[in-house]
Amino acid sequence: MALLQPGRTKYRKQFRGKMGGIATRSNKLNFGQFGLKAMESGWLTSRQIEAARRAMTNYTKRGGRIWIRVFPDKPITKHPAEAPMGSGKGDVEGYVAVVKRGQFIFEMGAVTTDIATEAMRLAAHKLPVSTKFIIKGEF
Repeated sequence: MALLQPGRTKYRKQFRGKMGGIATRSNKLNFGQFGLKAMESGWLTSRQIEAARRAMTNYTKRGGRIWIRVFPDKPITKHPAEAPMGSGKGDVEGYVAVVKRGQFIFEMGAVTTDIATEAMRLAAHKLPVSTKFIIKGEF
C-alpha cells in the first residue's frame, strides 16, 4: 500500500494551523469533466485519500482518468498512549492534506456521467468532509 507522503520536508514537525476560509486556488476544474468539491474545510489523511482513490479506480474498472488535486504534506504528531503530560511535541504519526471549502479533491475524465457520479459518490463516503459532485459547464 503506497501511501502519499512527501519525499523529504524542510522541517520534521509543523504547527497545527487554522483551517478557515474559502479556497482561492484549486477551485476550478482544470483536468477532467467531473470533480469532487469540498464543501467544508478539514484535514484529509493520506489513508483517506488512498481509500477514496481505490474506490473510484475499482468502480471504473481502471477505465477513465483520475486526478488527485490534494497532497498530504503536513506532518501530524501524536504522543503514545498513556504517556505523561509534557516532554515536548509527539512523534510524527502521519501526513494530512489541508482542504478548504470550495477546493477540488478529485477530478475525473474519459468516463460517462453516470459512472463518474457513482465513482465519486463511493469516494465521498471515504472522506471526512462533506463534498459535492460537479460537472464541467454546469453550476
